[in-house]
Amino acid sequence: MKELSVVVFGGSGFIGSHLVAHLAEQGCRVVVPTRRYESGKHLILLPGVEVVEADINDDAVLRRLVHGKDAAINLVGILHSRRGNPYGPDFKRAHVELPRRIVAACAAEGVPRFLHMSALGAAAEGPSEYQRSKADGEMAARSEPTVAATIFRPSVVFGPGDKFLNVFARVQRFMPFLWIPGASVDFQPVYVGDVARAFAHALTDVKTRHLVYDFGGPTIYSLGDLVRLAGRYSGNPRRVFEMPMGLGRIVAAFLELLPGKPLMSRDNLDSMKVDNVVDPAIQRSTAAALGIRLTALEAVAPHYLRADHRFDDLRARAGR
Repeated sequence: MKELSVVVFGGSGFIGSHLVAHLAEQGCRVVVPTRRYESGKHLILLPGVEVVEADINDDAVLRRLVHGKDAAINLVGILHSRRGNPYGPDFKRAHVELPRRIVAACAAEGVPRFLHMSALGAAAEGPSEYQRSKADGEMAARSEPTVAATIFRPSVVFGPGDKFLNVFARVQRFMPFLWIPGASVDFQPVYVGDVARAFAHALTDVKTRHLVYDFGGPTIYSLGDLVRLAGRYSGNPRRVFEMPMGLGRIVAAFLELLPGKPLMSRDNLDSMKVDNVVDPAIQRSTAAALGIRLTALEAVAPHYLRADHRFDDLRARAGR
């Protein structure tokens, strides 16, 4: 990859950290804006990476951040919002208004490319506020004709540091069994490294401009099966039962009242009214079109979920 100058919004998060590391390895110069410098300091030792404190809600700041860049990448996303119709204000600000403002800044500063993270299942008439806001976010990403957008729609993303399999593994350390709503819903989890490679590929492949890529891994699992795998790989296998969705909504409503981010919300359950898998009948581009060989969950998850993984990390940092 020739040296490119890129700004990555959301670059200090789970997916962003993997992508920024991959771009740095490919020789890109990367700017990562963050509200708090501490959130991105794990990236500062990567070659060509600059972490800057910035208020991305300020349009003038956005223009300064994208000025002189070859591309902007937006990975910002949230799972919970205050409720609203067709979606709540937090979803609107993060999923719709932010990409529209970023791409407007790109247009104003002559930045030709915008790569945007959406989500598998994004649909204007989707059952959840999350899915509906993601669909409108895709429209926002395409709102400037002078900026060529590429949109990625991954299923749930797994890998070291994820908040998906790691959460299920951690819960099973303390629970004798799990009773979860949506256990029979299908997902097609995709490895974070494959997602990072897809974004990096799109930066230099002109054929990816103006396209949407649906991204799922090589295998479809029910949510219950994924929970069982997380327990097995972490050394804490538990029996998993399916909770009736009606009862699940009552539990989710209670969790929404607790301080902090809820473990589960009613909108999360609404998203699970449809399977989160790539539809083979829809002729959108997929990982195969980018030449990416998808990574099996079984090849990666056992290593980062095992109980002694954190001690391996400590030993590696100590050079042992």
